[in-house]
Amino acid sequence: MTVASNVRQADVVNGINADDVRGLIDGVKADPATGMTRWRVSSSWQGGTRSRAQVDSFELGGTTVKRSFTLDVDEPVELGGTNMYANPQEYLLAALNACMTVGYAALCALHGINIRKLEIVTEGEIDLRGFLGIDKAVTPGYESLKTRVTIKADAAQEQLRQIHAMVMASSPNFHNIAKAVHIDPALVIE
Repeated sequence: MTVASNVRQADVVNGINADDVRGLIDGVKADPATGMTRWRVSSSWQGGTRSRAQVDSFELGGTTVKRSFTLDVDEPVELGGTNMYANPQEYLLAALNACMTVGYAALCALHGINIRKLEIVTEGEIDLRGFLGIDKAVTPGYESLKTRVTIKADAAQEQLRQIHAMVMASSPNFHNIAKAVHIDPALVIE
């Protein structure tokens, strides 16, 4: 005898519960305050060029959500480090790529598109004359970045182009890097 179930199967696409994402979207539409997030990372020097970044929580809609992650950072030997961990530039580019990856996976899931392959490569050049203070006319950071997204999915090319445009328009890290973000640097001397 087969027992009928009243439990509806979740709409999971690309490993993302699209029903949960739709619920989040509907909730934030109904009450924008529930969509406010606050992020915090605390970094401490570990000697040499090494540092450790600690994540303890984030806020969602005014509620603190506990979580604990550690990210270790270093520099290549050629830049004075010990090459034990990825360097700040690699984390920055990885964070950009990861944020866009989330966008593709979620937007494709919301549109019922199964992703078969998704790869994002981002690269850029930094002239060490700026970083090392050798030439004040040389910027210490990137002048530009090149990002290449390779996607294979169960969708028409035009639909994937639309998803791509939506990711570029809605990715927080794409926005943070592509547009100037005001930073308020404070110094505390003990």
